[in-house]
Amino acid sequence: MLIAQSGDGAAGRERDMTAVAAVTRRSVIGGAVGAGLLEVLAFGSPFGGSAMADGAPAGPDLDGVTGAVPPAPAAGRLLDAQAPLFTADAPHIYTRAQWKARAPKRPAKVLDRAPDHIIVHHTDTGNSTNYSLGHAFSLSRYIQNFHMDKRGWDDTGQQLTISRGGVVMEGRNRSLASIRSGDLVVGAQALHNNEHTLGIENEGNYMRAAPPGRLWASLLEVCVWLCREYDLDPGEAIVGHRDYNDTSCPGDALYSRLPALRRAVADRLEGSAVASKPRGRPKHKPKGKPKAPPKPGGGHDYGNPTQYYQGDGDWPGLLNLNW
Repeated sequence: MLIAQSGDGAAGRERDMTAVAAVTRRSVIGGAVGAGLLEVLAFGSPFGGSAMADGAPAGPDLDGVTGAVPPAPAAGRLLDAQAPLFTADAPHIYTRAQWKARAPKRPAKVLDRAPDHIIVHHTDTGNSTNYSLGHAFSLSRYIQNFHMDKRGWDDTGQQLTISRGGVVMEGRNRSLASIRSGDLVVGAQALHNNEHTLGIENEGNYMRAAPPGRLWASLLEVCVWLCREYDLDPGEAIVGHRDYNDTSCPGDALYSRLPALRRAVADRLEGSAVASKPRGRPKHKPKGKPKAPPKPGGGHDYGNPTQYYQGDGDWPGLLNLNW
């Protein structure tokens, strides 16, 4: 879940000052559909057989009725299918043009340096069983509309989004090009820490349920890809949203798996024939040490939307989108 801070212009900064104690934002992160259980286990998944099942009941539905993201009007057979497996060795990220993103209000700010941390979020939305490409694209559009129309931000807040089907998608404008060049697009996904971190939104609620195998496989490979691109140590770089802000994100179940994720990414990096991308010059990595996670029951969880988003009748189902 992403904290609702966006440095998007003077108006956005003014909103952040007045609403910092009232809003937490979560962005959804997308990724190419991952492998099934066998592939996930091969990647070093800590979940095991039954833990990978989508057994937890879904939360409130994105469309308020069926548990699905509102479908794209012209979704055809291609969009009904699952996407191929995302791998760090041959990364395929669906672009903003492919999921038909709106134009941002202004171009995102790009910093000539690498991030020092990769922040794992969950969207705190229903655990959909629709793993199609069309669902993933609709989800990205829905999030962007919410961020721009309801929160007043320049664009969607997160750099990357991974659907429960493992579809990996570009989030904020200029994110994909910046990653490939070793730079950082400033997002709006971690309060006071957007200028040195990159956020990955993972569709679903993982307070109790484990993420599905496809999502886990893509998250693992996306982290491998990012650590290569930015020359990051996964043992230090991969953190949860709650490490920076007072929030329950990315959920207890997913947060408890982050040590296993760090180990699995490190194993992939060590065993890979593809080295970190060489740079013409080193990128400065700012030191942004995460804060200790909040103590249970202490303070407000600004990621709890039920405190703030009640009554959004024109946006049914968004009460559980913690942005």
